[in-house]
Amino acid sequence: MNYKVIGGKKLSGVVRTNVSKNSAVAMLAASLLNRGETILKRMPRIEEVRRLIEVMKSLGVKIVWDESGDMRITLPEKIDLSNIDRAAAERTRAINLFIAPLAHLIGNFELPAPGGCDLGKRSLGAHIDALAKLGIEITGNEEAHTYSVRTGTLRPAEVIMVEASDTGVENALLAAAKIPGTTTIKFASANYMVQDLCVFLQHCGVQIDGLGTTTLVVHGLSDINAEVHGHPSEDPIESMFFVSLAATTGSEITIERCPMDFLELELFMLEHMGLRHSRGEAYASENGHTVLRDITVHPSELVAPAEKIAPRPYPGINIDNLPYFVPIATQARGRTLIHDWVYEGRAIHYMEMKKLGADMLLADPHRIFINGPTPLHAADIKAPPALRPATLLLIGMLAAEGESTLLDVYPINRGYENLHERLKKLGASVEAVE
Repeated sequence: MNYKVIGGKKLSGVVRTNVSKNSAVAMLAASLLNRGETILKRMPRIEEVRRLIEVMKSLGVKIVWDESGDMRITLPEKIDLSNIDRAAAERTRAINLFIAPLAHLIGNFELPAPGGCDLGKRSLGAHIDALAKLGIEITGNEEAHTYSVRTGTLRPAEVIMVEASDTGVENALLAAAKIPGTTTIKFASANYMVQDLCVFLQHCGVQIDGLGTTTLVVHGLSDINAEVHGHPSEDPIESMFFVSLAATTGSEITIERCPMDFLELELFMLEHMGLRHSRGEAYASENGHTVLRDITVHPSELVAPAEKIAPRPYPGINIDNLPYFVPIATQARGRTLIHDWVYEGRAIHYMEMKKLGADMLLADPHRIFINGPTPLHAADIKAPPALRPATLLLIGMLAAEGESTLLDVYPINRGYENLHERLKKLGASVEAVE
């Protein structure tokens, strides 16, 4: 699929934040821990979720997904990896979240190595170290492109996270949830998807102390067998996409159901750049934990920030929100330095904005300088093989005068449901074409 975009238009209206991709895939993995029926509410119809469903069905898991988005999941008596959908597994990095649940179900197995976004070398070191402490050993086979998992005596332990890896902590949580006793995870990520997973595991009966902090204490169970309901919370990265879209195009847009705890610092930085916005009253997400507000972004005169913009583990600027400062910076007066220190080479994808007329300099694989404000013009560009860089190009095209084509938008469809249709409701001219 390609997107044909006619940009340069002011947008307006109301858009609702969908539930989080990263929370949804973590709960899919966690459903493998439950011998009873798992009911996941309002699951997003995105490619990342579809790939994991294909894998789970190939293992014999029964999944019924109704029109409302609710999903009912039941496990077979025995999981069989012999017919695993390898192609689907290799197309999503989230397959690594199956390691801990399958260790409980099978013990020893081979799992296809994950794919997903091409963001340079993304090591599983944090997973390997954490799971080894709990009795699960992981080794890689480069020739077979698989991970070999060997499960010894599972035991509670104190786990030190060597990095604040969201999925690394999630794998440790998934392992500890079914190891009787107390496991302490220190220097844990407290990001939104980790908190969502903790809430879900608590619904499974697993007591977890320290939710929202960097020290999680898990009181594991020997078995989970119940009807469990899960509610993925709203996606702060999607909220930030629409904030960036409004800021870059000089439009007034209201974004409903924004998870504020994971957007506060981004909005504070944007206030320093001159962005005006207003917030509605706080209310709760369906999971009963996440605090939501409606945000209205107003047309603003933007200026470059005095300091560089760089991500940090929560509660810093979210690593996945950082790319959305790129199109904003093209319309801000002065020079902006964006430092993407986390991923090897993701900043190189940002440089595709130059094809739209952005004034940018790549200092090294992690740092870019952006001079603004710069009028953007149309161009035809192939979407980078990474979700966030692909969507920031879409924002640039919507701000650019003329007709652009964003080619091969599968990376966007991995994380966004019917994005072009939602943009059209805001007045954007975006058509999906073959």
